[in-house]
Amino acid sequence: MPRFRSSSHAQREFYDGQHRFEHWYRDNTIYFITARCRDRYHAFASAAAKAIFWERFDHYTKLYGFVPWITTLIDNHYHTLGYLRVGTNLGPMMQKIHGSVAKLVNDLLPERRVPFWRGAGGRDYFDGCIRNEVQCQRAYRYTLTQCRRHGICRDWREYPHTHVNIEVDRGVRRAIELCAFMEGIPYPRYDKPS
Repeated sequence: MPRFRSSSHAQREFYDGQHRFEHWYRDNTIYFITARCRDRYHAFASAAAKAIFWERFDHYTKLYGFVPWITTLIDNHYHTLGYLRVGTNLGPMMQKIHGSVAKLVNDLLPERRVPFWRGAGGRDYFDGCIRNEVQCQRAYRYTLTQCRRHGICRDWREYPHTHVNIEVDRGVRRAIELCAFMEGIPYPRYDKPS
């Protein structure tokens, strides 16, 4: 059984009948991670800003052992799906990616954005532990089709900021072999009847 812990910026697990947002730090897990610039600001509109994101993302994911299967960067947000062997690396990895990207991209902007990432509820990013093959395929497809969803182009192969490192079928097979899905903990969005 993989080790895990969770954290939240709030002390209570529930507020007004709703479960509070928290980060899960779970070993041997497929993660879906997404973050958006504060106020949906288009901080990555320039090629130079996008280059900074990719350089920092590639550097820190490699350093902390996150294996991105697919990542898409849009002008004001990104999504990534991948495998993390050591769950406690998630927090430091995200802190380094976000801190360095915010500093370097802010150096390019006409006015500094502080905070750069933080959205509603004080969250810098969302991370979700993928529960099963179906959720994994949905998260992969969602990330793959971002350029179409945002009207950039119709085919992800035409968009240079969608990076596919591992095809979904290969990734799912490997995740099953490693028992890397967080089974047994319901995910309400996917438990609703279709």
